[in-house]
Amino acid sequence: MKRAVYIIIGIGAAMFGLAPKALAQSVTYNHDAAKINQITVAEIGSGGLTPTFYYQLLHNSYQKSAAAKNKLGFRTAAGINLYNQVDDAEALDSAMTQRARIEALNVADRSGGALDMAWLTEGEKVNAALENFERNIRRITEAGGSSRERELWEDCYRMYQCAVKAMQNAYMPNSERKKQYLRIHADIIRKDETLVRYLVRLASSTKVAELLEASATIEDRRTQIAMAAMNRWREAGWRAKGN
Repeated sequence: MKRAVYIIIGIGAAMFGLAPKALAQSVTYNHDAAKINQITVAEIGSGGLTPTFYYQLLHNSYQKSAAAKNKLGFRTAAGINLYNQVDDAEALDSAMTQRARIEALNVADRSGGALDMAWLTEGEKVNAALENFERNIRRITEAGGSSRERELWEDCYRMYQCAVKAMQNAYMPNSERKKQYLRIHADIIRKDETLVRYLVRLASSTKVAELLEASATIEDRRTQIAMAAMNRWREAGWRAKGN
């Protein structure tokens, strides 16, 4: 049994030892001349196709036009076209670079926050209008209005605050943002004028109510005044009769 194992191991070692020699391939440059000619004609158009009788008999049309249809002409044309595309590529690169600069300026112009130049010029005016509007809202209850009415006007005030924040965070040019700030300011002014008229009406109705309440407490002495006038008239008549 051991002898059989040894024999197998020996045969395997011999096979592995001889395998590299058996599988190795030598490099040769002795190519077929006919194939070399065909490749040369197809690549650069020089030389001739062999065997001549084979191409004349089976591929006569190919033999006549093979040299004119070589790949060298196509490579040259492709190179010329690529060279002509350099100017177009450079022009396109310059245009895209310029467009990138313009877009960067647009982003800087359209972004809010620290770059909001429109708010720097119009923000103080809008804030002053909001403060005046809020001050008049606080006068509603003092003028005799209800808390529910004051809540409705406070909702309007918060709406304008939300509109201002939306414009500050909006992606739009500063010129358009300035127009929106001015529109918000004008709307606040109109709303505040309506509130002032409402306050005047509340104050007037309260004053009228106070006057009516004060007049209701005055004692009605018309009967006594009439009786006194009647007595004076009688006394005057009696004196005239006695004379």
